[in-house]
Amino acid sequence: MIDWFLGGRAKVEEDPNERPGRLSSHHHPDAYMTDEALIHRIALSMLKGIGPVNARNLVAYCGGVDPIFTDRKLKNTLEKVPGIGPKLIASITDKKVMPAAERELEYVRKHKLRMLFYLDGDYPKRLKQCEDAPVILFVKGEVDLDAGRMVSIVGTRTPTEPGKRLCVELVEGLKEVNATIVSGLAYGIDIVAHRTALKNDLPTIGCVAHGLDKLYPGDHASTAKEMVKHGALVSELPSGSPFAPGNFPARNRVIAGLSDCTIVVESASKGGSLISADIASSYDREVFAFPGRPTDPKSEGCNKLIQQNKAALISDAKDVIALMEWSPKKKKAPVQAALFTDLMPDEQALVDIIKTRGKVHIDELCAQSRWAQGKVAGLLLNMEFSGVVRALPGKLYELN
Repeated sequence: MIDWFLGGRAKVEEDPNERPGRLSSHHHPDAYMTDEALIHRIALSMLKGIGPVNARNLVAYCGGVDPIFTDRKLKNTLEKVPGIGPKLIASITDKKVMPAAERELEYVRKHKLRMLFYLDGDYPKRLKQCEDAPVILFVKGEVDLDAGRMVSIVGTRTPTEPGKRLCVELVEGLKEVNATIVSGLAYGIDIVAHRTALKNDLPTIGCVAHGLDKLYPGDHASTAKEMVKHGALVSELPSGSPFAPGNFPARNRVIAGLSDCTIVVESASKGGSLISADIASSYDREVFAFPGRPTDPKSEGCNKLIQQNKAALISDAKDVIALMEWSPKKKKAPVQAALFTDLMPDEQALVDIIKTRGKVHIDELCAQSRWAQGKVAGLLLNMEFSGVVRALPGKLYELN
């Protein structure tokens, strides 16, 4: 891990265009939120041992973020909050938290980061649907985190040459739907996906497992700088956070949560990309995987995902676009009466009823035709196979 272009903690210079004690509109849509409120939000995300789910419980129980840190009476009743005990209460009252949060606010301002809180309107909508989503996201870059097509691409850190080519062709193919490419800026498939997105003028987002004052791996610093211009870097961790391998699984949920679907290009039987796939599946997001030879260890994870029905098999970007139903929908030509000239008289009678009503329940068809339901159901089934009618939820029928 290296220091990079965001720099270290320098003294913040006052901007004469900003009101003292406020966060400028460049950094946050709510330009007039007080420093104290912003600091409390950061402090909430810094509490040791309190994950995002318990943090939300705290906010709900206390009626907001500010009372957690300002209402002394609440501290006596916090033990009633699910998941909160004496150790976590000690974390809330830790005197080191507020100064650290103040320093982080200075850092956010100095480096023009966006700070997105889970209750804000600009917090990514897909991520907001995930119950364990980060309380705060720190973002460097102006990319739209709610873009229409968001695709996460993950895989091994040591891909084969064919795997790299698959990744390149996948990203190039996704240009057709102007997808935003999300990954983890790691070695291997991640960096291939990011760099190919940049070459094809596609927005790309790197979710990192450390604060935005550092970059790991350092070899990717130049790519990261380009990504900030044409996409963004995202982290839930404040600057100065220690580097820890345990941060990577948490980072993977952000990758999965920001995206409509997750694609695994190459993976061994174990690895972070499989964790991302499992998380995406738990969020009810689509998961896709490229199959590989049964004897190839780099494809073992992908093959297993497909075999266990945890991922749909794909061979290229066209498969993804089709399965996600992202292709432009063609307008259906109006049904001509001539299409029904070969219908049997009883079938034609039902068609005439449906034509006048638009959508008709099978019971009404029975009443209008004065036929038994078994006969009507049989006629409708034949016409479904012929493409004349279409069955709708609730036993309704309409013409195709």
